[in-house]
Amino acid sequence: MNVPNALTILRIFFVPLLVAALVQEEFYIKAGAWTITNEWLSLAIFLVAAGTDILDGYLARRWKQVTTIGTLLDPIADKLLVSAALISLVQVRALPAWMAILIIGREFAVSGLRSIAAAEGYTIKASDLGKTKMFSQVVAISCMLLSVRHPKLVRPGLFLMWAVVFFAIASAMSYFAKFWRKVDESIKGRRRRELLALERRRQRALVRQKRSSGSAAGGLAGTIWKPPEVN
Repeated sequence: MNVPNALTILRIFFVPLLVAALVQEEFYIKAGAWTITNEWLSLAIFLVAAGTDILDGYLARRWKQVTTIGTLLDPIADKLLVSAALISLVQVRALPAWMAILIIGREFAVSGLRSIAAAEGYTIKASDLGKTKMFSQVVAISCMLLSVRHPKLVRPGLFLMWAVVFFAIASAMSYFAKFWRKVDESIKGRRRRELLALERRRQRALVRQKRSSGSAAGGLAGTIWKPPEVN
Protein backbone atom coordinates (compact mmCIF):
# COMPACT_ATOMS: atom_id res chain seq x y z
CA MET A 1 0.00 0.00 0.00
CA ASN A 2 1.39 3.39 -0.98
CA VAL A 3 1.22 6.60 1.06
CA PRO A 4 -1.71 8.28 -0.80
CA ASN A 5 -3.89 5.18 -0.31
CA ALA A 6 -2.89 5.01 3.36
CA LEU A 7 -4.00 8.64 3.80
CA THR A 8 -7.33 7.86 2.15
CA ILE A 9 -7.93 4.90 4.47
CA LEU A 10 -6.86 7.05 7.44
CA ARG A 11 -9.56 9.54 6.48
CA ILE A 12 -12.15 6.76 6.71
CA PHE A 13 -10.91 5.86 10.21
CA PHE A 14 -11.32 9.51 11.24
CA VAL A 15 -15.09 9.27 10.63
CA PRO A 16 -16.07 7.38 13.85
CA LEU A 17 -13.65 9.54 15.85
CA LEU A 18 -15.35 12.67 14.55
CA VAL A 19 -18.80 11.36 15.44
CA ALA A 20 -17.71 10.25 18.91
CA ALA A 21 -16.00 13.56 19.65
CA LEU A 22 -18.98 15.64 18.52
CA VAL A 23 -21.88 13.78 20.15
CA GLN A 24 -20.14 13.43 23.53
CA GLU A 25 -21.02 16.91 24.72
CA GLU A 26 -19.42 16.61 28.17
CA PHE A 27 -16.12 15.27 26.83
CA TYR A 28 -12.96 17.33 27.27
CA ILE A 29 -9.19 16.82 27.42
CA LYS A 30 -6.82 18.55 29.83
CA ALA A 31 -3.53 19.65 28.26
CA GLY A 32 -1.66 21.54 30.93
CA ALA A 33 -3.36 24.87 31.41
CA TRP A 34 -5.51 24.29 28.33
CA THR A 35 -8.87 22.52 28.28
CA ILE A 36 -9.82 21.08 24.90
CA THR A 37 -13.58 20.65 24.72
CA ASN A 38 -15.37 18.32 22.35
CA GLU A 39 -16.18 20.93 19.68
CA TRP A 40 -12.51 21.90 19.33
CA LEU A 41 -11.47 18.25 19.25
CA SER A 42 -14.08 17.45 16.59
CA LEU A 43 -12.95 20.49 14.59
CA ALA A 44 -9.33 19.34 14.76
CA ILE A 45 -10.28 15.83 13.61
CA PHE A 46 -12.40 17.21 10.77
CA LEU A 47 -9.72 19.59 9.52
CA VAL A 48 -6.98 16.94 9.67
CA ALA A 49 -9.22 14.52 7.78
CA ALA A 50 -10.07 17.20 5.19
CA GLY A 51 -6.35 17.94 4.88
CA THR A 52 -5.64 14.31 3.99
CA ASP A 53 -8.09 14.70 1.10
CA ILE A 54 -5.88 17.39 -0.42
CA LEU A 55 -2.63 15.67 0.47
CA ASP A 56 -3.41 12.20 -0.90
CA GLY A 57 -4.42 13.54 -4.31
CA TYR A 58 -1.36 15.79 -4.49
CA LEU A 59 1.05 12.99 -3.53
CA ALA A 60 -0.60 10.48 -5.86
CA ARG A 61 -0.12 12.83 -8.83
CA ARG A 62 3.35 13.99 -7.82
CA TRP A 63 4.70 10.48 -7.14
CA LYS A 64 2.70 8.93 -10.00
CA GLN A 65 0.98 6.53 -7.61
CA VAL A 66 -2.57 6.88 -8.90
CA THR A 67 -4.18 3.45 -8.38
CA THR A 68 -7.60 1.95 -9.02
CA ILE A 69 -8.29 1.37 -5.33
CA GLY A 70 -7.30 4.94 -4.52
CA THR A 71 -9.57 6.29 -7.25
CA LEU A 72 -12.48 4.27 -5.85
CA LEU A 73 -11.84 4.92 -2.15
CA ASP A 74 -11.15 8.67 -2.32
CA PRO A 75 -14.71 9.84 -3.15
CA ILE A 76 -16.15 7.28 -0.73
CA ALA A 77 -13.95 8.61 2.08
CA ASP A 78 -14.95 12.20 1.28
CA LYS A 79 -18.65 11.40 1.36
CA LEU A 80 -18.35 9.40 4.58
CA LEU A 81 -16.53 12.27 6.29
CA VAL A 82 -18.96 14.96 5.17
CA SER A 83 -22.05 12.81 5.80
CA ALA A 84 -20.84 11.87 9.29
CA ALA A 85 -20.18 15.52 10.15
CA LEU A 86 -23.59 16.66 8.88
CA ILE A 87 -25.53 13.86 10.58
CA SER A 88 -23.67 14.50 13.85
CA LEU A 89 -24.54 18.20 13.65
CA VAL A 90 -28.19 17.25 13.18
CA GLN A 91 -27.91 14.91 16.16
CA VAL A 92 -26.72 17.72 18.44
CA ARG A 93 -29.39 20.03 16.94
CA ALA A 94 -26.90 22.46 15.46
CA LEU A 95 -28.04 21.99 11.85
CA PRO A 96 -31.49 21.69 10.23
CA ALA A 97 -32.06 18.12 9.07
CA TRP A 98 -33.30 19.14 5.61
CA MET A 99 -29.96 20.79 4.82
CA ALA A 100 -28.07 17.61 5.69
CA ILE A 101 -30.51 15.48 3.66
CA LEU A 102 -30.22 17.77 0.65
CA ILE A 103 -26.42 17.87 0.66
CA ILE A 104 -26.02 14.12 1.27
CA GLY A 105 -28.68 13.33 -1.35
CA ARG A 106 -26.78 15.46 -3.84
CA GLU A 107 -23.61 13.49 -3.15
CA PHE A 108 -25.37 10.17 -3.80
CA ALA A 109 -27.00 11.50 -6.99
CA VAL A 110 -23.70 12.73 -8.43
CA SER A 111 -21.97 9.49 -7.40
CA GLY A 112 -24.66 7.52 -9.24
CA LEU A 113 -24.14 9.66 -12.34
CA ARG A 114 -20.38 9.12 -12.12
CA SER A 115 -20.87 5.34 -11.91
CA ILE A 116 -23.19 5.26 -14.92
CA ALA A 117 -20.87 7.53 -16.89
CA ALA A 118 -17.84 5.39 -16.02
CA ALA A 119 -19.67 2.28 -17.23
CA GLU A 120 -20.25 4.06 -20.56
CA GLY A 121 -16.63 5.18 -20.85
CA TYR A 122 -16.99 8.78 -19.64
CA THR A 123 -14.98 10.30 -16.80
CA ILE A 124 -16.65 13.09 -14.83
CA LYS A 125 -13.96 15.32 -13.38
CA ALA A 126 -14.59 17.80 -10.61
CA SER A 127 -15.80 21.12 -12.00
CA ASP A 128 -14.96 24.56 -10.64
CA LEU A 129 -18.40 24.66 -9.00
CA GLY A 130 -17.75 21.28 -7.40
CA LYS A 131 -14.41 22.45 -6.02
CA THR A 132 -16.02 25.64 -4.71
CA LYS A 133 -18.72 23.54 -3.07
CA MET A 134 -16.11 21.35 -1.36
CA PHE A 135 -14.19 24.36 -0.03
CA SER A 136 -17.34 26.11 1.22
CA GLN A 137 -18.45 22.81 2.76
CA VAL A 138 -15.28 22.52 4.84
CA VAL A 139 -15.52 26.14 6.01
CA ALA A 140 -19.25 25.88 6.80
CA ILE A 141 -18.97 22.60 8.71
CA SER A 142 -16.01 23.95 10.67
CA CYS A 143 -18.04 26.99 11.70
CA MET A 144 -21.03 24.83 12.62
CA LEU A 145 -18.85 22.57 14.75
CA LEU A 146 -17.73 25.56 16.80
CA SER A 147 -21.29 26.91 17.02
CA VAL A 148 -22.23 23.94 19.24
CA ARG A 149 -20.81 25.80 22.26
CA HIS A 150 -20.42 29.29 20.78
CA PRO A 151 -23.89 30.66 19.88
CA LYS A 152 -22.41 33.75 18.18
CA LEU A 153 -21.25 31.50 15.34
CA VAL A 154 -24.69 30.00 14.68
CA ARG A 155 -25.82 32.73 12.26
CA PRO A 156 -22.53 32.87 10.27
CA GLY A 157 -22.50 29.05 10.17
CA LEU A 158 -26.05 28.86 8.82
CA PHE A 159 -25.23 31.53 6.24
CA LEU A 160 -22.27 29.46 5.07
CA MET A 161 -24.44 26.33 4.99
CA TRP A 162 -26.89 28.16 2.72
CA ALA A 163 -23.92 28.87 0.43
CA VAL A 164 -23.07 25.15 0.50
CA VAL A 165 -26.65 24.28 -0.46
CA PHE A 166 -26.50 26.75 -3.36
CA PHE A 167 -23.19 25.43 -4.69
CA ALA A 168 -24.31 21.82 -4.17
CA ILE A 169 -27.45 22.31 -6.27
CA ALA A 170 -25.67 24.40 -8.91
CA SER A 171 -22.80 21.91 -9.33
CA ALA A 172 -25.21 18.95 -9.47
CA MET A 173 -27.24 20.67 -12.19
CA SER A 174 -24.02 21.39 -14.08
CA TYR A 175 -22.92 17.74 -13.91
CA PHE A 176 -26.30 16.41 -15.03
CA ALA A 177 -26.70 18.97 -17.83
CA LYS A 178 -23.23 18.21 -19.17
CA PHE A 179 -23.19 14.43 -18.97
CA TRP A 180 -26.76 13.13 -18.78
CA ARG A 181 -27.43 13.65 -22.50
CA LYS A 182 -24.15 11.98 -23.44
CA VAL A 183 -24.76 9.06 -21.11
CA ASP A 184 -28.40 8.73 -22.19
CA GLU A 185 -27.49 8.75 -25.89
CA SER A 186 -24.69 6.25 -25.26
CA ILE A 187 -27.03 3.87 -23.44
CA LYS A 188 -29.68 4.17 -26.16
CA GLY A 189 -27.06 3.56 -28.86
CA ARG A 190 -25.70 0.51 -27.06
CA ARG A 191 -29.20 -0.86 -26.58
CA ARG A 192 -29.96 -0.28 -30.28
CA ARG A 193 -26.80 -2.15 -31.28
CA GLU A 194 -27.71 -5.02 -28.97
CA LEU A 195 -31.19 -5.26 -30.51
CA LEU A 196 -29.74 -5.18 -34.04
CA ALA A 197 -27.25 -7.89 -33.16
CA LEU A 198 -30.04 -9.99 -31.65
CA GLU A 199 -32.17 -9.52 -34.78
CA ARG A 200 -29.25 -10.53 -37.01
CA ARG A 201 -28.72 -13.68 -34.96
CA ARG A 202 -32.43 -14.47 -35.22
CA GLN A 203 -32.39 -13.97 -38.98
CA ARG A 204 -29.34 -16.22 -39.36
CA ALA A 205 -31.04 -18.88 -37.25
CA LEU A 206 -34.13 -18.71 -39.49
CA VAL A 207 -31.99 -19.00 -42.63
CA ARG A 208 -30.19 -22.04 -41.23
CA GLN A 209 -33.51 -23.57 -40.25
CA LYS A 210 -34.92 -23.04 -43.76
CA ARG A 211 -31.79 -24.52 -45.33
CA SER A 212 -31.93 -27.58 -43.12
CA SER A 213 -35.66 -27.98 -43.86
CA GLY A 214 -35.00 -27.64 -47.61
CA SER A 215 -32.19 -30.19 -47.48
CA ALA A 216 -34.41 -32.66 -45.66
CA ALA A 217 -37.25 -32.16 -48.17
CA GLY A 218 -34.86 -32.56 -51.11
CA GLY A 219 -33.55 -35.80 -49.63
CA LEU A 220 -37.05 -37.22 -49.32
CA ALA A 221 -37.94 -36.15 -52.87
CA GLY A 222 -34.83 -37.80 -54.28
CA THR A 223 -35.53 -41.25 -52.86
CA ILE A 224 -36.96 -43.85 -55.37
CA TRP A 225 -40.09 -45.62 -54.25
CA LYS A 226 -40.03 -49.37 -54.81
CA PRO A 227 -43.10 -51.53 -54.54
CA PRO A 228 -42.94 -54.33 -52.04
CA GLU A 229 -41.98 -57.74 -53.43
CA VAL A 230 -44.74 -60.37 -53.71
CA ASN A 231 -43.74 -63.92 -52.91
